[in-house]
Amino acid sequence: MREYKQFYINGEWVDPVTANELEVINPATEEACALISMGSEADVDKAVAAAKGAFESFSRTTRQERIELLESCIATYQKYYVDIADAIREEMGAPLGLATGPQAYCGKGHLEEALKVLKTFEFEEDLGEHRIFKEPIGVCGLITPWNWPVNQISCKVAPALAVGCTMVLKPSEVAPLSAYLYAQVMHEAGVPAGVFNMVNGDGLVVGTALSKHPDVNMMSFTGSTRAGSLVAQNAAPTVKRVTQELGGKSPNIVLDDADLEAAVTGGVMHMYTNTGQSCNAPSRMLVPKAKLAEAEAIAARATESVVVGDPASKETTMGPVVSEVQFTKIQGLIEKGVAEGAKVVAGGPGRPEGLEKGYFIRPTIFSEANNDMTIAREEIFGPVLTMIPYDTEEEAIRIANDTPYGLAGYVQSGNIEHAREVASKIRAGNVHINGASGGFDVPFGGFKQSGNGREWGSHGFTDFLEIKAVEGYGA
Repeated sequence: MREYKQFYINGEWVDPVTANELEVINPATEEACALISMGSEADVDKAVAAAKGAFESFSRTTRQERIELLESCIATYQKYYVDIADAIREEMGAPLGLATGPQAYCGKGHLEEALKVLKTFEFEEDLGEHRIFKEPIGVCGLITPWNWPVNQISCKVAPALAVGCTMVLKPSEVAPLSAYLYAQVMHEAGVPAGVFNMVNGDGLVVGTALSKHPDVNMMSFTGSTRAGSLVAQNAAPTVKRVTQELGGKSPNIVLDDADLEAAVTGGVMHMYTNTGQSCNAPSRMLVPKAKLAEAEAIAARATESVVVGDPASKETTMGPVVSEVQFTKIQGLIEKGVAEGAKVVAGGPGRPEGLEKGYFIRPTIFSEANNDMTIAREEIFGPVLTMIPYDTEEEAIRIANDTPYGLAGYVQSGNIEHAREVASKIRAGNVHINGASGGFDVPFGGFKQSGNGREWGSHGFTDFLEIKAVEGYGA
């Protein structure tokens, strides 16, 4: 078994203050694949002290120096690309194509986008005789999840580096292997000692210590709404900035003028991407009542094409969910859907046929649901789609917005003007028309209990910056 028992602090791999080990479980085999250390408050103190010590010099580096640093990070990441993809496949069960494609590529893509933005970003502007400066906020605590592990690390680290912040990363202890490789990228790329630090651990200990720490100036968190609320509460006494990318229960409105075959098939397959473990997954499909039966048949056919199995196989299109905890939760919610009277169109409780080991879920479609059902309210975070019929477009929009979340929305229509009109009425941070998806330059984040702040591209720089007005600067 491989061991990753050190933390990266002040430019070095160091032992934890107190030994506390945790096995990392491969979700496809249910067997331990690695051993890591779990950090303590004392480890956080060391990492924050290193970041605070490095901030004075790093915050004053030139734009060109940080451009060259990001270029080095990108080149070094490419050297580790295959290893990172393999780690993601092993630690959280992403199928080979997904792991080597979007999952691993996101880590590089955010570095490249940060480099692009940095080259022209305006850190100063004049307002009459006054000058407005955008300065790095300071030491940043970064807490990232297991579902898109490197994506969420890189979309925080890249802008923080670009604007001159220092940081302490706490990756998910469930899927930490790719984070170790990312830290090695930072080390080999020449990121100055103390600028990037990484301490493993759980949210209760390391996450709380970071959030409460008086020398941490900003917390950037991605994860569940429940955990995000705790981060904000722990951060409140020190009045630090908190940005959050949280849960979702995103509606996918199939309008009456949509190409039903394309809209339903696309929505179903999108739901199964990453085994449904995406916060912006289109988990509620709203379908005209008169077309529900036809939509169910399309959804069932699409589900039959999904190949669930070993993530290392080229034939597999859907792997396991990440852990026994998630497996048990999802099975319970599927059973709840059955108990509450939703129609099972595909899948249902239990493992897929022939898979007796591993945290595999049957890709599942519910229909004839209503928006009050548990499966329509709670974020399942698995390959489970809920189809909800509607009578009128106004009702569809009302159902779409009837959720505490507001991360994403989806609209399918044969008329772009019609789609735009409906999109304008959806209360969500990202609305996708006819399957469109933004690049690394498009802001990502949510309304309501899906969080605050925005990541990705130039908008991702903003949360890592403070505004200073020097009045009379040009007098």
